[in-house]
Amino acid sequence: MTVRARPPQRNEETRAPVTAFGPDFPFSFDSWLRHPDGLAMLPAAALGTEVAIIGAGMAGMVAAYELLRLGLRPVLYESSRLGGRLRSEPFGSAEGVIAELGGMRFPISSTCFFHYLDLLGLQTRPFPNPLTAAAPSTVIDLAGEPLYAETIDDLPPLFREVAAAWDEALQDEIGLADLQDAIRRRDAAEVQRRWNALIEVWDDRTFYDFVATSDAFARLSYRHREVFGQVGFGTGGWDSDFPNSMLEILRVVVCEYESNQRLVVGGAEQVPRGLWRHTPERLVHWPAGTSLERLHSGATRPGVAAVRRAGPDGIEVTDRRGVARTYPAVLFTTQSWLLTTNIDVEEALFSQPLWMALDRTRYMQSSKTFVMVDRPFWHDRDPVTGRPLLSMTLTDRNTRGTYLFDNGPDRPAVICLSYAWAGDALKVLPKSAEERARLALDTLAKIYPGTDLRSHVIGDPISVSWESDPDFLGAFKGALPGHYRYNRRMYAHFVQDGFEPGHRGVFLAGDDVSWTPGWVEGAVQTALNAVWGIVAHLGGRCPPSNPGPGDRWAELAPPVLPE
Repeated sequence: MTVRARPPQRNEETRAPVTAFGPDFPFSFDSWLRHPDGLAMLPAAALGTEVAIIGAGMAGMVAAYELLRLGLRPVLYESSRLGGRLRSEPFGSAEGVIAELGGMRFPISSTCFFHYLDLLGLQTRPFPNPLTAAAPSTVIDLAGEPLYAETIDDLPPLFREVAAAWDEALQDEIGLADLQDAIRRRDAAEVQRRWNALIEVWDDRTFYDFVATSDAFARLSYRHREVFGQVGFGTGGWDSDFPNSMLEILRVVVCEYESNQRLVVGGAEQVPRGLWRHTPERLVHWPAGTSLERLHSGATRPGVAAVRRAGPDGIEVTDRRGVARTYPAVLFTTQSWLLTTNIDVEEALFSQPLWMALDRTRYMQSSKTFVMVDRPFWHDRDPVTGRPLLSMTLTDRNTRGTYLFDNGPDRPAVICLSYAWAGDALKVLPKSAEERARLALDTLAKIYPGTDLRSHVIGDPISVSWESDPDFLGAFKGALPGHYRYNRRMYAHFVQDGFEPGHRGVFLAGDDVSWTPGWVEGAVQTALNAVWGIVAHLGGRCPPSNPGPGDRWAELAPPVLPE
């Protein structure tokens, strides 16, 4: 549920917004991107140097785009298709009607991601989350009892009690308001002071531990905790995340990733594809009109088979066709598990502690099933109840979350029949898209017995299970208690001044390297970290007026916990 028990404070709408400023590394990435003096400068001898980027998802495309602007020649390797987990799958011949198989809702606090949306001129609109204006009605179906609501006030008191307990727990246990106020003010020192104190308390404790032991929930019944797990906060049920480290959840809450979310009109895959085609206005070294697409003659290189050291200053990348090329720097933006399963990466390229972190990454499962329907029929009213025929639905049944996407009154519409994580996603793993759609439609028929959903379905269903895709092996990282140290090793890897020579020149980026897995802003920010690291590795530097993330690392770096 998108709910807040606390009423809006006076002048709250005029305050600076909460953005993805930290909390682990409170560096203003968006300000660095927008600065008129540019990100960095390279020595003349380095201009035109080829740099390998493995993976053409959002992290790979951002890094490639910014390195192109600075005068380097990014060489993108991709085993599947551009976009990674920003994958917008079209429904047959229906123009512009898509299923968002990966990222589909983007909080406005993701200011770096929205920088690229604005650069490309893409449009967004509010995402139809439950109990928001973009979802005119919501049905919460728990224990076989469907409850219809347009606002939280339409729900029984138990739901408002759950929402109030969640807000109270965040204030009492975390001091959320003061931490967010420091983020609004971009007060890095205060963000660090408050957040670093929370790391030591919550790294070893689960999300469920927080809910079960907080004073606010302890006063309530088990049923309240159960409802919170099923319905959750923001976008729906969160019981799949109950085993995860509470720090992972706190980052989402602190940076308001679960609030004010938007969808990309026409599909999120347009962002990485747009960066592939876009010609930057300010280019170093390259002639006007140069784009990543043009540099690559229209296609990326194939997927990568092996990466190994080639002399003191070179790293050899061999693609799946057996073609080997040597580069002074290589950036991995793939899921970390692929470095030990799909790609033969020379062990000496990374330290053993980093390998431990990469291998211990734990990925969450995720499944989605979509159908196209002839029109947004859910706007029709039931003649008996007067309610819409279908609503945005949260349930404890196998569909878990059902979302409705309206493309206009005379256009085919899309229903995400089921969005499920972890165990709920594994239940349908062996099943085809048709079988998944049938199961979901059967479930929704129990919740909406008077609505003939099947008569509106046209075309074939589209489904995804990211854990069964050999190029991903999971949807996104879900850090367990005690994983902070692993995450820091991965995130800090772009600052290589103290590395042994054999460990330099290979970089990491992607949302699983970030502190906020599953959110595209983490992919963008780690890509920008890698840009700084590659520039520094090749002898470049940031302008004094616009220091980059590595320049401020000593001041802003996340704390190192004792081993």
